[in-house]
Amino acid sequence: MSVNTVLIVDDSAADRTNLELIVNNAGCRVLTADSGQQGLKMAEENQPDLIFLDIIMDEMDGFQACRSLQQGSLTSNIPVVMVSSKDNKADKVWAMEQGARGYVTKPYSEEQILDQIKRF
Repeated sequence: MSVNTVLIVDDSAADRTNLELIVNNAGCRVLTADSGQQGLKMAEENQPDLIFLDIIMDEMDGFQACRSLQQGSLTSNIPVVMVSSKDNKADKVWAMEQGARGYVTKPYSEEQILDQIKRF
């Protein structure tokens, strides 16, 4: 599968903008959401090829959003990569158990993000 459209879900405007620049420079169309709920809705409506998802967000955290995406009939095949400041093994394992297909720790390099895009 080739990645053409990427959805970035993060409640931090600075983090969204940083990821957006990297993904745009990779030649991908970028969609953004500032909450887990908004991310779910945008994923269903737009069917992105890849989702970069923050973990620590109000209302619905990234773990919950990832689980919902994996259970959704329209979104279960969309790969999710968690992008978080949470850097312990338990969080990474839990993310994979929720259906995440990758994990990048903040602060990340442009190369780490591009590597994730190339994987899918």
